[in-house]
Amino acid sequence: SVLHSPAPPGLPDRFRMFRSCEWEVLERSLNILQASDFYWGPLSVGEAHAKLQQEPVGTYLVRDSSQGNCLFSLSVRMPTGPVSLRISFQEGYFRLKNWFSDCVVRLLELVVAGTRSNPLHFDEMGGTPLV
Repeated sequence: SVLHSPAPPGLPDRFRMFRSCEWEVLERSLNILQASDFYWGPLSVGEAHAKLQQEPVGTYLVRDSSQGNCLFSLSVRMPTGPVSLRISFQEGYFRLKNWFSDCVVRLLELVVAGTRSNPLHFDEMGGTPLV
């Protein structure tokens, strides 16, 4: 499931300076992400977890990360409650564990497809696999 955003958010204003090739990747990905219905923009981790608390297991949303060195976070409703995972951006690619893409939305598609056969394990999730 996807927790839908109530309205398209504005561009985040806290990004570090990027090389021009990185900025092109970032700008294209942001446009695609903002057209999705699961991007919530500048939502705090507490607000994201509160929104997901009553949702079915597997429901997720993407939000701006509150960490200065990370652009986005994926917040997911797990059986034990909501967790948030950082999506990093390095050398023109968004990364989550072993998956990477030059588009956040494509990255999520890869993760969803990949975890069906190979669940992700993160320390933040206390050993609970992400499927």
